[in-house]
Amino acid sequence: MTKNSVQSQNGETVAESRTVEDVFDDTYKEKDGPKPLREIVWRNVILMALLHTGALYGLTITPSVSSLTLLWTVVCFFISALGVTAGAHRLWSHRSYKASLPLRIFLAFANSMAFQNDIYEWARDHRVHHKFSETDADPHNARRGFFFAHIGWLMVRKHPDVIEKGKKLELSDLKSDAVVMFQRKHYKMSVLLICFALPMFVPWYLWGESLWVGYFVPGLLRYAVVLNATWLVNSAAHMWGMRPYDSHINPRENKFVAFSAIGEGFHNYHHTFPFDYATSEFGGGKLNLTTCFIDLMCSVGLATDCKRVSPEIIKARIQRTGDGSHKTG
Repeated sequence: MTKNSVQSQNGETVAESRTVEDVFDDTYKEKDGPKPLREIVWRNVILMALLHTGALYGLTITPSVSSLTLLWTVVCFFISALGVTAGAHRLWSHRSYKASLPLRIFLAFANSMAFQNDIYEWARDHRVHHKFSETDADPHNARRGFFFAHIGWLMVRKHPDVIEKGKKLELSDLKSDAVVMFQRKHYKMSVLLICFALPMFVPWYLWGESLWVGYFVPGLLRYAVVLNATWLVNSAAHMWGMRPYDSHINPRENKFVAFSAIGEGFHNYHHTFPFDYATSEFGGGKLNLTTCFIDLMCSVGLATDCKRVSPEIIKARIQRTGDGSHKTG
């Protein structure tokens, strides 16, 4: 366990005991010698190609789609995105806030709509990513190039170090969460129903949209956009942008990614302070819609114990390791 100074929602600075499963491990050393050969998973390559071909077709027919269907597509986008950002990422990977049972059920539902592996697997791989960032043990190591960090990592077998380190993580919090394990047990069926059937059938049933349009627009197009928005956090936000909090790490502050991934682009801050529920010094401002959502959940009593870094610690870190690009507010 380690002690971290954080700030609670009422502004009080507290010291909290927490595990180090998402804290970078600088003792890890990559193995000497040649790297393992990349083994392409052709099934994934073909499925990704078909998905993006279908999404491009969906994009071409959007001018003829009804306004209600377009609105439904946007709604499905935000639900899907929250299942990743507020759910698998900030809640289950980093435990940066606590969620009531109804909120956890909604976020698990939303996560199945996003179809990016079940919560347990997503959180496990994300903790490995933080603990061994930009090394062979990082599932989407950005040092292997933009394509690999963005989508290529899903098209090849994992590096043996990713598997080895993932097995050694402490994941008892995930295993003890009934919502996480229920979703994991029924994941394939939940994806079929929530990610594909629900977006397709709602516009057909409620306002007479064709199933064809429902499948390709709120279905495939929306799904592909959410995927790529999430992947940009792994790729673009590890390559382009400022490093005002820690210039010694690759993750950057990237406004475009913050916009597309509803608040996940403040990545230099996030990797410096992974336990902060806002993933940003500036809370819900500056395109951080996920933080706004969590704040709303707090206001209605569905979320509590949001962890924040104290301004004094942020300022000290900026002065000690920042690249000089920091701007207040």
